[in-house]
Parts: sequence; C-alpha cells; structure tokens
Amino acid sequence: MDWVDESAGSKPLLFALSLIAGSVDVIGFLGLGGLFIAHITGNLVVLAARLVGDGQAPVAHLISVPVFVLVVTLVKLLVTGLERMRIPSLLPLLLLQFALLSAFLATCIENGPHVDPDSANMVVAGMLGVSAMAVQNALVQLLKGAPSTAVMTTNITRFVADLSEALLGSSTGDRINARKRAQRAGLVIAGFFIGCAIGAACEQAFGLWSILLPASGALIAVVLGTGPRGRPKTIVDKRTFDGRQ
Repeated sequence: MDWVDESAGSKPLLFALSLIAGSVDVIGFLGLGGLFIAHITGNLVVLAARLVGDGQAPVAHLISVPVFVLVVTLVKLLVTGLERMRIPSLLPLLLLQFALLSAFLATCIENGPHVDPDSANMVVAGMLGVSAMAVQNALVQLLKGAPSTAVMTTNITRFVADLSEALLGSSTGDRINARKRAQRAGLVIAGFFIGCAIGAACEQAFGLWSILLPASGALIAVVLGTGPRGRPKTIVDKRTFDGRQ
C-alpha cells in the first residue's frame, strides 16, 4: 500500500490528479456529447434523462459505467499481483493512467478536433478516457487519508464539515485534525475547479485536441510519483488522520 501524509511532497500529486480529473471531465462533456469521463455517475443521470425523454441514448453513455467497473476490477487484480511481488503500486498505476490518456489524445489527434461524438472511433476514445479515470479513482484509494480527486460533492461536504469543526471543535486535537483534513479537501477542490476552467477554455479553442492538457498532467503525476532515484515514492505515515483507518 502507498500512504499519503501531510508532507509537501504528497500535495502536488493530489493537486495534479484533481486537475486531470476536472479538465478531462469538462473536455469530454463539451466535446463528446455530454459524456462525463471522470464523474461517472453523471452519465447515469444523462442516460436516464435520454431514455425517459426520447427513448434513445448514445452508446458511450450506455457502456461507460460497465467499462468503468471492469477497469476498476482489473486494476484491483493488478494491485493484488503487484503486492504479492512486493512492488509498490502507485507508479505502475500512474503510468497506466498516462498511457490511457495518451491513447485518448492520439485518437483525438487522428480524427480531428471536432468530430461526431457518436462515431465508433470517438466512442473508443471516450472509453479510453473513462478507463484512465477508473485507474485514477482506484489508485487514490491506495493513498490513505487522501480525499477523492474526482468526486467533489463528497469533498465539499467534508470540507465544510471539517472547516466547521476546525473553528468550533471542542478540543485542540480535534481542531488540528479537522484543519488538516480541510486543507487536503480544499486542495483537490481547487485543483478540480482550475482543471475545469482551463479545460473548458482549451476545448473552446482547440476542441478535443485539448486532451493534451490532462495527458500532460498525467505525465507530471508520473514524475511526482517517482522518487529521486527513479523508484516509486511511497510516503509512509503511521498516524491516523480521521479515525477511520
């Protein structure tokens, strides 16, 4: 298992992952007919609305959730295998996410910045993006104490609750722990929002070629997940942050 602590080294990685999620989500939504690539539950809402409205739904929306579930399952099997070989899983998963986003970008470059989102090539491209975010969601589960980098509803709820406890907590220890949790949640909320803003601007200017943004972010995440000697950087912290670990 890889652990995340309060050190400065863990924060850029969380920020990069949340920026990737925000940018790829808004680019996919704008360029692929309303497909949510990171916020996968959003596709359930769109799918239900389409089916109730006109009885039709895009193929990408129909298969996005099964694809997401399948990839998360495969990632779990991969992590189990790596653990048996005593190989830290963080860097391999970051590399896998980068490879999937790179394939997504290559498909978009090959087909042009503005294409039919329902074409077979772009459905495949969208599923490459969904797969990349399934990997990210799975790898964040390995970072103990880290908030989700893609689900902002939960993060905002925890941020407000922890901020309230940091200000009004009954004990000094509770206030300190709540402040630390609020800082982590605030960091990924900011990263996601910035990713959305930049991604939306890039999509308007460059279409789907703007997938270069999250792909570049994934490369940066790989660098951040690598130690000074090129080995996976495992950040170990034996303290309990929120009492649930």
